[in-house]
Amino acid sequence: MLEVLKFPDPRLRKKSVPVEQVTGEHRQFIDNMLETMYGFKGIGLAAPQVGRLERIVVIDTRPREEARYEEIEFTDLEKKVPQPLVLINPEIKQKDGKVTYDEGCLSVPTYYETVERAKHIVLTYLDKEGKKIELEVDGLLSICVQHEIDHLDGKLFIDRLSPVKSNRIRSKIKKFGYPDPDEDEDEEDHKEL
Repeated sequence: MLEVLKFPDPRLRKKSVPVEQVTGEHRQFIDNMLETMYGFKGIGLAAPQVGRLERIVVIDTRPREEARYEEIEFTDLEKKVPQPLVLINPEIKQKDGKVTYDEGCLSVPTYYETVERAKHIVLTYLDKEGKKIELEVDGLLSICVQHEIDHLDGKLFIDRLSPVKSNRIRSKIKKFGYPDPDEDEDEEDHKEL
């Protein structure tokens, strides 16, 4: 498994560069990202979170026994998307509506806050084989895609909070660090994006 960087690591604040050509090395890295995401019980992971500044994201919002979240009902659009989803050079072309969700993050573990995102998005990306695809999504998948694309731009979900909430989380992390994940394992019922 790859090491997941945690806030306030400065590498999480850097903007990722596009992948010029998808290679076998990229495909191996993507497999390692998926292993890491599943190993940390997450539903999304962006390359900058594991120290690589390329525009690569992996996502799997399907219910899994080990994932930390309540049962969800997929929308019709979500049901059509095969997962895990690999997004290389993702770009949101259209967004509409608003939705709020209690987001968490593998790079800000154990902290959750309500974030507002677009409800429905259309995006383009390259798949693992380098083929260009256009995808329309809503629901949790849309939220996760937006969260992970933020990582590619050097943003974290705490940047989308009010200054008061954001500063409170930053202060707690600075003062106390992160709790041992083994101690809280059964207490959380959230998704780590």
